[in-house]
Amino acid sequence: MSSLQRRTLSYGGNRDANHTDDTGALWHRSSHSSSKGACVEAADLSTAVALRDSTRPAGERLHLPTAEWSAFLTAVKESRL
Repeated sequence: MSSLQRRTLSYGGNRDANHTDDTGALWHRSSHSSSKGACVEAADLSTAVALRDSTRPAGERLHLPTAEWSAFLTAVKESRL
């Protein structure tokens, strides 16, 4: 089991958000990404946000409930992380 799978399976949030279907999702990459493409991509799934490694788009994904993703982004913006 990969590190990402362990984090997804051990996440204490809404189990359904971790298993949301992201087929056909519109993936976004930060404008601050490296030119080599090694970054994280995010997709809004309405009730969750899906994250994936841009170098492995068919690989594993991490799904977080929208509220948890929002709290994470706020903490980063406020330099709490």
